[in-house]
Amino acid sequence: MCYTAYEHIGKRMEIIMEKLQQFFRQKDIEISGKRYGIDALGAMAQGLFASLLIGTIISTIGERAGIEFLVTIGGYAKAVTGEAMAVAIGYSLHCPPLVLFSLAAVGHAANTLGGAGGPLAVLLITILAAELGKAVSKETKIDIIVTPLVTIMAGALLSALCAPAIGSAASAVGRAIMWATELQPFLMGVIISVIVGIALTLPISSAAICAALSLTGLAGGAALAGCCTQMVGFAVMSFKENGIGGLFAQGIGTSMLQMGNIVKKPRIWLPPIIASAVVGPIATCVFRLEMNGAAVASGMGTCGLVGQIGVYTGWLNDIAAGTRTAVGAWDWAGLICISFVLPAVVTYAIGAGFRRIGWIQDNDLKLDL
Repeated sequence: MCYTAYEHIGKRMEIIMEKLQQFFRQKDIEISGKRYGIDALGAMAQGLFASLLIGTIISTIGERAGIEFLVTIGGYAKAVTGEAMAVAIGYSLHCPPLVLFSLAAVGHAANTLGGAGGPLAVLLITILAAELGKAVSKETKIDIIVTPLVTIMAGALLSALCAPAIGSAASAVGRAIMWATELQPFLMGVIISVIVGIALTLPISSAAICAALSLTGLAGGAALAGCCTQMVGFAVMSFKENGIGGLFAQGIGTSMLQMGNIVKKPRIWLPPIIASAVVGPIATCVFRLEMNGAAVASGMGTCGLVGQIGVYTGWLNDIAAGTRTAVGAWDWAGLICISFVLPAVVTYAIGAGFRRIGWIQDNDLKLDL
């Protein structure tokens, strides 16, 4: 009798789960690491770049050139950072229009209440609000009211309840990493450079990770070193196969282009990883390279020279704050060496050794450009 009852309950649960899965498929709600950890995270970085980072660049140009209009435009771009991130995340989650547009308010609330850790708060809260909005979308005859109402209310309530805690936690982790880097610049230079560099080449967003943790200062410099080493390293190491096109595509584009080749032969990834472990501590111990611009630039490497512009912006911020008197030749030498010279030389040397012993063969690094 009991067995029959348990069997009946089990079948009922199976039916419920099947209907729920069917509903999720119908609404394009996919609960997966790829959807949230790769697609949404990468989109958040793009939203951050299209608002805060580009706004900072425009403002800096305006300030240096004495063009007040550019400073104003940059301020407008920076003012919608939360909104841009949220809409970008919603776009990656395939949100219908009413949900997508409503996420602007959610992003503003989460980013404002999240403080320095706002980007992480925006990511988590926007995902939840977007999926709730998608669930109710087109389910009523007054969809134009219900869908934005549910999306905005859910996002605003989650922001009020959770964003300050999320932001504080993210900031605390970021501060701990930066404190440890100041305390142990060699060890942390190796660790941060290698990990963030690997994240840049993987199909996840190193820029979003740096932004979420507010990774600046000496730790930001180590992150920049790792990203530059991956990009410039792969560009130089694969020059034999890919020529000038590959040099620019990877050097100022992204080393993620090599992921297909890495999957086929993982050991081709070792030269830039080893080089990151060399360049990172040189950045932290020798040149004391700091990223005091936007945190997102720490994870951009040489992509569009955004990382280098971020460092330069940080120098100007330090001068304005009175913590730096001027930008000297040693500063420029450090930026150039860490961004371009050392990644190219060290990775090429290690790669050449791998070719000699047969660990890397001709066309292992070939890209279909």
